[in-house]
Amino acid sequence: PLAGRTVLVTGVSRRVGIGHAIACRAADYGASIVAHHYRPHDASQPWGADDIEAVMASIRTHLVGPARLIDIPADLAAPGEPARVVEQAAASAGHLDALVCNQAMSSPDGSLSEMTEAVLDAHWAVDARASILLAQAFAAQEGFASPAPSGSAVLMTSGQGLGPLPGEIAYAAAKAAIAGVTLTISEELIDAGITVNTVNPGPVDTGYVTEADREATAVMFPQGRWGEPDDAARLITWLLTDEARWITGQVI
Repeated sequence: PLAGRTVLVTGVSRRVGIGHAIACRAADYGASIVAHHYRPHDASQPWGADDIEAVMASIRTHLVGPARLIDIPADLAAPGEPARVVEQAAASAGHLDALVCNQAMSSPDGSLSEMTEAVLDAHWAVDARASILLAQAFAAQEGFASPAPSGSAVLMTSGQGLGPLPGEIAYAAAKAAIAGVTLTISEELIDAGITVNTVNPGPVDTGYVTEADREATAVMFPQGRWGEPDDAARLITWLLTDEARWITGQVI
């Protein structure tokens, strides 16, 4: 269903991550993939960084026919980098048909009493500002002008609207901004034929969940288990296909 199209997915740096699962499933659907990654973030986290070459090799096994894989490293918090990534991706692939803003900053974060300007600004830059600027650059490409849907973008939020996120003030604030701006961005881009939706993937085990946490909370979720990266990827990738062409402005 995505044959002949090119999808830019950000935050594709770990084989246990949602970004890798999205890239693999979009490749299974026939798309060429532009995979953005920023390994230094993962290296600073308790779970550590993956081997980027191994991540890309894994995605390549899913490519169909003439589809290609292009990878672009970038710190999306740096000024000008979201636009540069989109421009480089479009120049390398010829054109981008879909965008998935999967990048996220995990820590440092903290409670209200611990919060600082620097931490708030850092999360805003990665979790909210970068996605808005990626969408801007994506829509600025030539070719988005037909009345029929010709492109799609999926942004990512979290569960801050469904329950508290203790100790994650900065992350919750930035992700809430993405959920809050979805309808407005979708309204601005629909005349260009671009659908825009935001996904809260729910609790997904991407390598950080302890066995104790899993046992204590699994019963709360469908089928009595945490989500797997491909559970989120199935919905997100479907939103990029023509099957979802009449869906826009939604937070799912």
